[in-house]
Amino acid sequence: MRALALVCTLNPSPARSSSQHLAEQVMSEFDRHGVQGEIVRIADHDVRPGVEVDMGDGDAWPAIREKMLAADILLIATPIWLGHPSSLCQRVLERLDGELSETDDQGRPLVYGKVAAVAVVGNEDGAHKVSADLFQGLDDVGFSLAPGAVTYWVGEAMQGTDYQDLDETPETVASTTRALAANAVHLARLLADAPYPASS
Repeated sequence: MRALALVCTLNPSPARSSSQHLAEQVMSEFDRHGVQGEIVRIADHDVRPGVEVDMGDGDAWPAIREKMLAADILLIATPIWLGHPSSLCQRVLERLDGELSETDDQGRPLVYGKVAAVAVVGNEDGAHKVSADLFQGLDDVGFSLAPGAVTYWVGEAMQGTDYQDLDETPETVASTTRALAANAVHLARLLADAPYPASS
């Protein structure tokens, strides 16, 4: 089993990122279940706007998409900006929309049988709304969601503390992250053994 994390911070590397930090924690939990993976920071790549799998002319999405298609689990990590997922996260969803026209020889979208999960950080309310937005988009394009498919941390409203700057991970976040990983891996293994039926 493999996992891919797409980190949608607005900051390119090597800037520190709370979204990256939480994604790394989730990937560590996947590793405890024997799932290896990779983290891709979207801001480091020229992912073009659009809803096709390849927007041409140097578009970085096709290479990222190949990693996604090779993975069993997709994690999307995003900060909350003005109550919404980041603009780069929205772009990832828009690019995933291209999967609706890509099917296997039985008429199923290529992401059927893949599991998705979400990680959210922010200094304002909105983690539930952001995860709901992402869940709907990921479900629309064909990903499956396990119970507890989100882990998140939000700081006190209007304060400047970042998740990455905490002295230790709050136990509620750590336990939620552990549950996300365990459930996502469990569902991915079930789907690998028993794929969805062909589309009619």
